[in-house]
Amino acid sequence: MDNLSLSHTKYRCQYHIVFIPKYRKRVLYGQLRKDVREIITALCKYKGVTIISGAVCIDHIHLSVIIPPKISISNFMGYLKGKSTLMIYDRYPNMQSKWDKAFWARGYYVETIGNVTEAAIKKYIEEQSEDSKKEDSRDTSL
Repeated sequence: MDNLSLSHTKYRCQYHIVFIPKYRKRVLYGQLRKDVREIITALCKYKGVTIISGAVCIDHIHLSVIIPPKISISNFMGYLKGKSTLMIYDRYPNMQSKWDKAFWARGYYVETIGNVTEAAIKKYIEEQSEDSKKEDSRDTSL
C-alpha cells in the first residue's frame, strides 16, 4: 500500500493492536461478533483510520490499522473502546450491569509495523548526524 496524505503530510503509520473484553470474558461470538465487527469498521471509517486486516476472536480483537498522524494511538483507542461500548450496550442492554459500565478491559497492546529495520534507522540517523556535523561543529547525537 502506498503512503497516504493529509494536506501537508505524507504518512504510513501502521499499528498492530490487540484488546480484550473486561476480565477476558469469552463473549465475542454469534451475532455479537458480527455486530462488533460492524461497529469497529464504522468507527474506524468515521476517524479516517484504514483497517488493513482484523479478527474478532471469542475473547480478544486483533487489528492492523493505518492511523493518520493527527490522531494519537491513545486517543484513537479511547475513542474506539468508549464509543463501541456505548453502541454494544445500545444493541445489547442485557449485557450492561448497573455496577460495571465497562465492556472492554482498560489496557491494550500496540506495536508499530514498518518495512524499515532498526539497523536501517540507526544507520540513517548516523548518516544524518554526520551530514549535520559537516555543516555544524556541534554534536547532534543523543
